[in-house]
Amino acid sequence: MSNRKRIAIVGVGLIGGSMALQLHEKKLSAKLIGVEANQEHAEQALEYELVDEFLPLEEAIAAAEVIVLAIPVNKMVSLLPQVLDRVTDQIVFDMGSTKAALIEAVKEHPKRGRYVATHPMWGTEYSGPKAAQRGAFEGKAVILCNTHESDPDALDWIKKMYEKIGMRLVEMEAKAHDLHVAYVSHISHITSFALANTVLEKEKVESAIFEIASAGFESTVRLAKSNPEMWVPIFLQNKENVIDVLTEHIDQLTKFKESIQSNDSKGLQALIDDANKIKRIIK
Repeated sequence: MSNRKRIAIVGVGLIGGSMALQLHEKKLSAKLIGVEANQEHAEQALEYELVDEFLPLEEAIAAAEVIVLAIPVNKMVSLLPQVLDRVTDQIVFDMGSTKAALIEAVKEHPKRGRYVATHPMWGTEYSGPKAAQRGAFEGKAVILCNTHESDPDALDWIKKMYEKIGMRLVEMEAKAHDLHVAYVSHISHITSFALANTVLEKEKVESAIFEIASAGFESTVRLAKSNPEMWVPIFLQNKENVIDVLTEHIDQLTKFKESIQSNDSKGLQALIDDANKIKRIIK
């Protein structure tokens, strides 16, 4: 990619900040402009040199050639149409974890073609500009949704940009995306939140629990440290799929409970053997 672009990042937290680092390092940006509602985050982003300056949204859109949306998905649904109202030929893309509601919100918009729906499959349990990481997206997948609805030049730049920062491109229809991420991402977070609450409830009377916490426990509840401002909107926006996978998960937990309750060693063995098949997918 030869020409660097002036890029505005709306929401310079974990995801937006990590993207800023990559855009700068890979020489994709001529200038990085931040847009941030949280003043403390704006000050931190400047301190960590994630962006060159902060501007109000309208000024940032006018000054930029590419606009990145990296804010909670509930805010994105109302903001994306407003951004498209103000663009001429700028490229707009988002980095949100749900896609169907967002794409639905702009399907009739006259500037729909300038928007590319993306979901980089990377994140940590931390939030804010301080959590931004170098090389965050390298070797990970990025899902591009409903690409046929985006203008070819916008799609081409986004694809090349993601490839340059080291991501693997996967194309998917938005509803299929929301279903799949409910299974591979959203349920993991719910399980982690629920396990943390379970242990915290027990810990009130058994303070030794955390003294003997193992690496297995820490890795399982790691996601419970994730930011509710990000995850509450994701669960509610992807409600139908999340409830579907949660129902299946509760059924599986019940099978374990019933096998243990009835001293059914064969049944328990079968459940664990079945679970071990995940090795085929995750090495």
